[in-house]
Amino acid sequence: MPTSKKDLAGLTVLGRTAQPSKKLETFPNRHPGRRYTVTLSTDEFTCLCPLTGQPDFATITIRYIPDRRVVESKSLKLYLWSYRNEGAFHEHVTNTICDDLVKALDPHWIEVTGAFKVRGGIALTVVATHAKKPRRGASKRKA
Repeated sequence: MPTSKKDLAGLTVLGRTAQPSKKLETFPNRHPGRRYTVTLSTDEFTCLCPLTGQPDFATITIRYIPDRRVVESKSLKLYLWSYRNEGAFHEHVTNTICDDLVKALDPHWIEVTGAFKVRGGIALTVVATHAKKPRRGASKRKA
């Protein structure tokens, strides 16, 4: 099924020159009845140590099961790039990325992993997850 012009409505960074941004753009999930996993990963994530200002490097991996929206990858790249000059603890930045994606996507499930490179002899990995709560009144039927 080809992408329609309606799918592209509202996308402002795809195909254009852009700067770092906190704006996460999405497009409609054309397969909302199917539970499938989307995985996005980059080993180019950087932020700054909030105390020393030194750069911290990480691999960020995002896995999610979309509901009605899918994240547009260029906007995600610009979003992650926006952390380059921000001081943030690894735990906080990983959870913030998860929270922002939940807000933009309202996915069935999402997991954001921040695997930070060794600093001071210690590597740190943070995994933040979120699962959509069952809808009110939805119950499992007994067969």
